[in-house]
Amino acid sequence: MRAPVGLALLWALAACAAQDRPEVAASPAPLRAGQDPAAAPDPYASTYRPGPSERIAIVGATILTGTGEAIENGTVLIADGRIEAVGRDVAVPEGHARIDGRGRWVTPGIIDPHSHLGVWSQPDSVEAQNDVNELTDPNTAQVWAEHSLWPQDPGFDAAREAGVTTLMILPGSGNLFGGRTVTVRNVPAVTMQAMRFPGAPAGLKVACGENPKRVYGGRGRSPATRMGNVAGYRRAWIEAADYQRRWDRWRDGAGAGDPPRRDLQLDTLAGVLRGEILVHNHCYRADEMAIMIDVAREFGFRIRAFHHSSEAYKIAPLLAREQICAVTWTNWWGYKMEVFDAIEENAAIVDAAGGCAAIHSDDPLVVQRLNQEAAAALSAGRRAGLDISEGEAIRWITANPARILGIDDRTGTLEPGKAADVVLWSASPFSIYALAQTVWIDGARMFDRGRPGGAHSSDFLVGQAGQEAR
Repeated sequence: MRAPVGLALLWALAACAAQDRPEVAASPAPLRAGQDPAAAPDPYASTYRPGPSERIAIVGATILTGTGEAIENGTVLIADGRIEAVGRDVAVPEGHARIDGRGRWVTPGIIDPHSHLGVWSQPDSVEAQNDVNELTDPNTAQVWAEHSLWPQDPGFDAAREAGVTTLMILPGSGNLFGGRTVTVRNVPAVTMQAMRFPGAPAGLKVACGENPKRVYGGRGRSPATRMGNVAGYRRAWIEAADYQRRWDRWRDGAGAGDPPRRDLQLDTLAGVLRGEILVHNHCYRADEMAIMIDVAREFGFRIRAFHHSSEAYKIAPLLAREQICAVTWTNWWGYKMEVFDAIEENAAIVDAAGGCAAIHSDDPLVVQRLNQEAAAALSAGRRAGLDISEGEAIRWITANPARILGIDDRTGTLEPGKAADVVLWSASPFSIYALAQTVWIDGARMFDRGRPGGAHSSDFLVGQAGQEAR
């Protein structure tokens, strides 16, 4: 019997994917009895492989490199998945296809440092799509967001069409310790492993403030207050430090005797103490961010970034001194008490203090207009008297998120040798009218608005009413 057309098409697509993008890694060797988890190979290694790279020259565009530089009438050369050259007087080698960039703008691919795509997938009004919060205990450091990630969430397509090439996917904020994050390349895929950014460090989602105390206080258990939150962090870090000492003693004894029993929760926390896992801390209020810095000092780890950080502007010099980035929105305000002091100038003030500011989405709609969020933050900063150029502000959605995710040596700026993650815009990305016309990831054309199927054909992908903040 002949297969239905739809099923036949799926089989054909699967065959192409198997040829062009291997999706399943070879099974890893099992962890040997007594093997130190700190030295164990990653059992979920990436199988991401870039698509076929184009060899092109974008000529005559305005280029925002992500390094702070703006180049008028510039050229970007791409070959073998990398940026070859960027500048005003760049010769175009033979064999490079020319793209006319006159009247258009070029930027690095946008990086969203805080997303729940794939773990709270569309349609997110359906409970079956909600895998973002393991709300079973205040400490769920043992869970990994990648084990919930559904690569076929249509939100990834909408984000790619808005110039987003890389995202960090986090667990939700209902727990003190929400679990591990995962950084992904925004490429069409069927498995999580085929999206996972090769070699990107894992992160740990930590949450302070209203969410954990509301969730667990509402169940008549700790934490029910902010002081209960802090006691919960300190208790967990004490246990993690003790766990790490037990493994250190076993290693110092050359592995003699029975090793400590592995604990998935403590493996993650010990990874933070060893400096291998980056801390991403959901925290709105300035006073709580200062307390979390104290907790980090007590246990000898560093916080990579405060996420949401609506009051970062109040402690901008402290964040700059501690080298902690502030990841924020521009105009989300007032939906709960800890957000009442949010201001649109937040990112600009952090930047002006010498700190690291970034704009995130935390939402399947905002991810489709991160360039506009950055534009609104830039405009607010300028109205406040801060002299910030567009070349500097583009870093809030490119270079700085790459730094936060620990991948700034590979992407986030248009510099020779880095991945050719490039967006060609129809106008300045700080214009409300700008559209991402063409998007390359590792030099492979992943979206082209001018080609058939290169624009939205469904309202479903644009978003749905009633979507809530994460």
